[in-house]
Amino acid sequence: MFLGVLLVIAAHVTSLVESKIMNAVQFGPDGAASSMRIEKVPIPELRKHEVLIKVYATAINRADILQRSGRYPPPPGESTILGLEAVGTVETIGPDCGSRWKPGDRVMTLLAGGGNAEYVAGHEDLLMPIPTGFTFTKAAAIPEVWLTAFQLLHTVGYVQSGESVLIHAGGSGVGTAAVQLAGLVGAKSFVTAGSSEKINKARKLGAVEGFNYKEGDFGPSVLEATGGKGVDLILDCIGGSFYEQNMKSVKMEGRWVVYGLLGGGNINGDTLAQILRKRISITGTTLRARSVQYKGELVKNFTEAALPHFESGKLQPIIDTVFPLESIADAHKYMESNANTGKIVIEVRKEDAKEEL
Repeated sequence: MFLGVLLVIAAHVTSLVESKIMNAVQFGPDGAASSMRIEKVPIPELRKHEVLIKVYATAINRADILQRSGRYPPPPGESTILGLEAVGTVETIGPDCGSRWKPGDRVMTLLAGGGNAEYVAGHEDLLMPIPTGFTFTKAAAIPEVWLTAFQLLHTVGYVQSGESVLIHAGGSGVGTAAVQLAGLVGAKSFVTAGSSEKINKARKLGAVEGFNYKEGDFGPSVLEATGGKGVDLILDCIGGSFYEQNMKSVKMEGRWVVYGLLGGGNINGDTLAQILRKRISITGTTLRARSVQYKGELVKNFTEAALPHFESGKLQPIIDTVFPLESIADAHKYMESNANTGKIVIEVRKEDAKEEL
């Protein structure tokens, strides 16, 4: 009986692959979370250096909400399906791939789109092995936010041991990752967040101090916490509404990395004069539209410098909630409420066939 049910499940999965049809998240033209649903769509065809991944878990990001609302389209030629990361097993090796990956390998990957589906095509250079002992859902909290945080701190921010970093949205997936990565290299981190719960979580992860932006100007608090010097580096996903406070917080000749505009993109006043007076460097960066070569180098550096620390427990992916794929609309509404601390993970299929019975 049990064996028979397993055979039926296996036959069903095989038939889906052979029919080249899969379940994937879709949304309506109004872009509302309530318009999201699961539909049958073609399994992606593999391009050069791509592998087909059988997806067990994925996640959602602010970028997904922006894309759904029409404000952040995928790069040309990439999947229009939401999802910037996926975790699962290698199903098929595509044309011109090397010998590093083989069918059955447990992998996690960064994507330009397509992760919220039962199968996804991933470039071989952007795959990473899942840390030993990690479930698929736990691993799904790593690719996008940890690679983003690593890029902000190292590739763009050039963080050094002994420096101080101000991390906005300290309770977000990127924020909780950046706090831990800063501590890994001996840098001190300070965070802003909208609740004491998120600030306390950041402290537990290694942040020196946290400031609730809803309770007033954090600029003077940052100066006080740094002995009047300000921070060496700011990781800014807010933009316009935090500009004046950031300018107070950054030290002379400090660095300021802008990677989001949740607080708008317009700034008034003597902006250039303030930049000149403090001799600061402001850099804007994104990750999704970068070249495969850039992302591949980032994945390589992260795999070497950070990935081993997940197995040792020194680095921990922070998961707030796990939603089934069928509840994707609820997951988006939850993110829009700003209630989460850490990552919102989406379970696409159960890890073990026994759990499906």
